Amino acid sequence: MNLQFLKSTGKISLVIFSFLIFTFCSQKKIEKETYCTTEDFVNMEKIDIHCHISVDRPDFMNEAIANNFRILTINTDAFEHPTIEEQQEFALKQIKEFPDDLSYLTAFSLKGWDSPEWQEKTLAYLENSFKNGAIGVKVWKNVGMVDKDENGNFIMIDNPKFDPIFDYIGKMGKTVCGHLGEPKNCWLPGDSMTVNNDKKYFAEHPEYHMYLHPEYPSYEAQIEARDNMLKKHPNLRFMGAHLGSLEWSVDELAKRFDMFPNMTVDMAARICHIEKQSQNDWQKVRDFFIKYQDRIIYGTDEGDYDGADADPAVMSEKVRTVWTRDWEFMTTDNEMSSWEVDGKFKGLKLPKEVIEKIYYKNAVKWFPGI
Repeated sequence: MNLQFLKSTGKISLVIFSFLIFTFCSQKKIEKETYCTTEDFVNMEKIDIHCHISVDRPDFMNEAIANNFRILTINTDAFEHPTIEEQQEFALKQIKEFPDDLSYLTAFSLKGWDSPEWQEKTLAYLENSFKNGAIGVKVWKNVGMVDKDENGNFIMIDNPKFDPIFDYIGKMGKTVCGHLGEPKNCWLPGDSMTVNNDKKYFAEHPEYHMYLHPEYPSYEAQIEARDNMLKKHPNLRFMGAHLGSLEWSVDELAKRFDMFPNMTVDMAARICHIEKQSQNDWQKVRDFFIKYQDRIIYGTDEGDYDGADADPAVMSEKVRTVWTRDWEFMTTDNEMSSWEVDGKFKGLKLPKEVIEKIYYKNAVKWFPGI
């Protein structure tokens, strides 16, 4: 038999053998890949990583437990909220009643920023919060969008005065949650915004609608300051609240994940932006979630507050609706619709192992002690 023929047939056999192995392995992978069911919503342990409970009543936590959720309640240095001290007291009272199901993030105030004692007082407050059980620290959009120094300059998150604060948080093994900047829509006129909840929010809160305030730092300046801070503190665990204010582009978010290994994001109040992107390229969005399945944490920004519209029954129904609807989008490929997004979109139907990470395992990883 011709030697060349033997070599040729040997190569062909190797190609066929390799193809069969690849096909077999691919088939096994398909067989192993499982998906969540409606029953899994109740049966699976879940964590909502971004909530705000500023009341004594137990209704929100009772609803969470009924739906197999543990909760992270987040203190925020926002003037429309109770003070951070009052928020901490609410959190500690709730944790006393629900010790196995609730954790909290503390926050610090920028009051007295120009005082030489600001850093010392801030570190003392954080130390006390950590002794009380806080598992991390929230910084809010008042940094970069509200508070100014004595010279009238906006205080940005990469200001060197924050460095010892973040160094201390990192040294204590805690995680920073940063709501820095806003959706990119914030810098657009209302009729150019991509989702309806942004149109509604900024119409109701013109003080935060940056299109109306061109003298304020730009969207790009907010993101750049946040990125600069992360470059200065590469070992700091950081969760970008609300998809890290990069909700408009999974490509931009992927760049930050690749750039900052210690950065994760929550999805709170921004899933509609994912739904919007999926209308244009469903496969890209789904592939993004699978590729970065270790870097995304489920959250809603729901909570319980005092006020005329804070009826416990209404609150419970609202949060239950949000939780179940988000679950449908994440776990099925159903055709869906929402007031927040114009037009139909399809659920992502992520594999069960991805859902388990996004809804539970990632929270435990990024927030030790939760």
